[in-house]
Amino acid sequence: MAAVAALTGLLALTACDRAAQSPEAPAASKSAAFKHDLPEDVSGYYLPTEEVRIDNWRLHHVFMGQVPDFIAWQGGERPAGFAPVMIEFEDMVGPPLESGNRRRLRLIPATYDVTESRVRVQALSGGLGAVSFDGKLDQGALATARRNLGDQGVVLKGTLKVGNRTFNNVSMRWWAGD
Repeated sequence: MAAVAALTGLLALTACDRAAQSPEAPAASKSAAFKHDLPEDVSGYYLPTEEVRIDNWRLHHVFMGQVPDFIAWQGGERPAGFAPVMIEFEDMVGPPLESGNRRRLRLIPATYDVTESRVRVQALSGGLGAVSFDGKLDQGALATARRNLGDQGVVLKGTLKVGNRTFNNVSMRWWAGD
């Protein structure tokens, strides 16, 4: 029930370059809603190895920032449109933007718990409803991917829930980004 209340109270969504800032949570609930235990850097983009599609929306990636991003977020620094963990979807049906890119939904977390072996994040989207990802992070595969500057191997695998749909065994590879 606490997770549902947190999801309801902390709606944040960005599309393309527009950003919405998460409402501030009371100090006591901030520490409970946002947790991390990361002795190692896990930052980067986690891209699905197979398409995961919900109507016209395709899962584009899960982003994780560096340890200082987690510390700043948990300390109350909340820049608009950015969080240390984000889930991003891409509109596969709508017309491309002027830049040629597709419209995207960037979900800012209502809660997260990230460790060196587990990634749990929950968000709420006006268009998709409640979204959550619960996955296992393979540190050995991540180290290999980092050494190879991106590898096709699976480094993150878990369950994605979008509204009333569940996608089991969603596999993701790591990419450093531009």
